[in-house]
Amino acid sequence: MIQSTEPSSAGAKIVGKGAATAAGPGPDVMAASTLDGNSVTSSDGHDVGSLKEIMLDVTSGRIAYAVLSSGGFLGIGDKLLAVPWSALTLDTDNRCFRIDATAEQVRNSPGFDKDSWPSMADHVWASTVHQHYGREPYWANDRTRDVGPGGAIPPGGVDAPEAGGVKL
Repeated sequence: MIQSTEPSSAGAKIVGKGAATAAGPGPDVMAASTLDGNSVTSSDGHDVGSLKEIMLDVTSGRIAYAVLSSGGFLGIGDKLLAVPWSALTLDTDNRCFRIDATAEQVRNSPGFDKDSWPSMADHVWASTVHQHYGREPYWANDRTRDVGPGGAIPPGGVDAPEAGGVKL
């Protein structure tokens, strides 16, 4: 398991001079399609794959995972890996992502086949992915999960005020 001292609920970090030289909105705000195919480099300097998909948690409006394609050749024999977004750093100078893991750790990551994706909303499955990369799950401090239809806090929700020890 990888240990990190960075805030675990933060998004991907950005390094390099990209913000100073970029034309347009990047690198702080970018279209997901512009990141498709970006190479991913391990913490020990090896190319470990490329960014294939960016998975959104629709209800919270956050990036849940990056999906990497790793180990194959031209899409044949590759393994897909879900990686917590906070385990990645966008390197604008080298135009790639760096992952906070060694090449060996990435090779030993739990993966899945392109024709058999896991249920990424399953918190049990997702917790093992986050643990592998030494990250707290992105939803751990998410109070919006208890919000009901139309944004209303349901009775007894975590944001309900207390009066005399009874939630209102």
